[in-house]
Amino acid sequence: MSDQPIQSDALGVESALPAGYPGALAPVRTSHRRGSRMVTALFMACLVAGLWQFGAGLYIHAKARFAQLLIASAWTKTLAGQRAVKPWSWADTWPVARIHAPATGSELYVLAGSDGRTIAFGPGHMHGTPLPGHQGNSVIGGHRDTHFAFLRDLKHGDALTVQREDGELRHFRVNDLQVVDKFDTHVASNTGPTRITLITCWPFNALQPGGRERYVVSAVATSASY
Repeated sequence: MSDQPIQSDALGVESALPAGYPGALAPVRTSHRRGSRMVTALFMACLVAGLWQFGAGLYIHAKARFAQLLIASAWTKTLAGQRAVKPWSWADTWPVARIHAPATGSELYVLAGSDGRTIAFGPGHMHGTPLPGHQGNSVIGGHRDTHFAFLRDLKHGDALTVQREDGELRHFRVNDLQVVDKFDTHVASNTGPTRITLITCWPFNALQPGGRERYVVSAVATSASY
């Protein structure tokens, strides 16, 4: 028999060698290195996923803010007499009103339509309800983590001002704050006083989008507005 030490990996049974055999130490070190690599890979995967989520969040906020700049330009043209002015060439929406909330310093342009594609760029007016600032109940939806995040800070009695397409200003005051089921459509009813109804998802600190509940802010027109 040769005096050369047995190469355990050549036998293909390295894991079955007795613990006291010198060649048995190598697989232990290999296993340790593999474990370290797995931990490192897992850490990097988590880091990349976290950065991706963080970057996605920043992108959403940046897109929302940049869109408002383009929409502002379209609104200027609207006040000059143009109608249905698209903020960018491929847009299928346009600004129909501007809302100002002095209590929070928020100023937003309301877009035509309230589907998911529209409210990614700004709060959207629900088709079938009166335009903001006109008689009746104008219903407007928006995302809780971008344009309508300010709703959480509104209180009873806070003022809201709506600028219509013709430049006229209409004044409102918050009179109701409530959480409702998303299938509860009474908040969109056109009965009762002239008002604006602002709707977003609830709760504000939820990690997942959507959910079953909606936060609703109702503001009635002041008598001086009409």
